[in-house]
Amino acid sequence: MSMIGTEVQPFTAQAYKNGDFIEVTENSFKGQWTVLCFYPADFTFVCPTELADLQNEYETLKNLGVEVFSASTDTHFTHKGWHDSSETIGKIEYGMIGDPSQALSRQFDVLNEESGLADRGTFIIDPDGVVQAAEINAEGIGRDASTLVNKIKAAQYVRNNPGEVCPAKWEEGEETLTPSLDLVGKI
Repeated sequence: MSMIGTEVQPFTAQAYKNGDFIEVTENSFKGQWTVLCFYPADFTFVCPTELADLQNEYETLKNLGVEVFSASTDTHFTHKGWHDSSETIGKIEYGMIGDPSQALSRQFDVLNEESGLADRGTFIIDPDGVVQAAEINAEGIGRDASTLVNKIKAAQYVRNNPGEVCPAKWEEGEETLTPSLDLVGKI
């Protein structure tokens, strides 16, 4: 079942962020754009490369009005331990959600029931708490956070310009399309 166009359902989770434990709920995803990035587990191999890459884009995303959260089925205590023991993870400034109950992973349909771990799922959530984009990768396929920047810009453009859409490989400042009968068969 696709999450696109659906509102994030109520949840409560604990997260580790900048030396503190914080509570995260569905309301944490409202009022700004949000990227929610699920990954399988702390203290692993591909995961730290992805989370570091996401941190490298964090300032750019913040400048676009985007908050970032990562999530795994580990606890927020494990996130703190990883943050404190890994030079790579120690640089992360965004919230790391613990989902040991697997409720959030199930809600976003990224839970691998056999392993009990989350798949690599990335979700872009608009300021109303509605999912606008989703990408799910197999465990061995790492993601490139730089692609999130263009996806966010396109999602923001479409939200702010009703009736217009962004074509493939669209970048900010480029031409968009206005779907109409006149365009049918002419692209």
